[in-house]
Amino acid sequence: MPILTVKISGERSDGLTDEVAGMLAEHTSSILGKKPEVTAIAISYVDPRDWIVAGRSLQDQGKSSFALEIKVTDETNTKDEKKRYIEAVFGGFAKILGDIHEESYIHVNDVRAAAYGYGGRTQEFRYHHP
Repeated sequence: MPILTVKISGERSDGLTDEVAGMLAEHTSSILGKKPEVTAIAISYVDPRDWIVAGRSLQDQGKSSFALEIKVTDETNTKDEKKRYIEAVFGGFAKILGDIHEESYIHVNDVRAAAYGYGGRTQEFRYHHP
């Protein structure tokens, strides 16, 4: 039941959205063990002229970038799984976007089960009432 929020530098395209969503869904399922049927992905685009790294726009630097935040229930993934996920996702974005800036971020946000949920129920409730 993770929610992934993604910002990508560049112009919006259906093809790019599909490719990124597919890559993220695959890694989120295969590495973190999250169920695809309850995984949500929201993608937005930022003009490279408006994405500034080290005082210069990505357009001026000739680079691409992304920022990903994924919320998962605390204690459902190990440090090693999160490490592998971050490596795989960074590599996936590099393959899709090309020359990405190293200052592209992935944040795996471990959220307490009693403070996180969907459909009006917390993950804590779902744990105790499968």
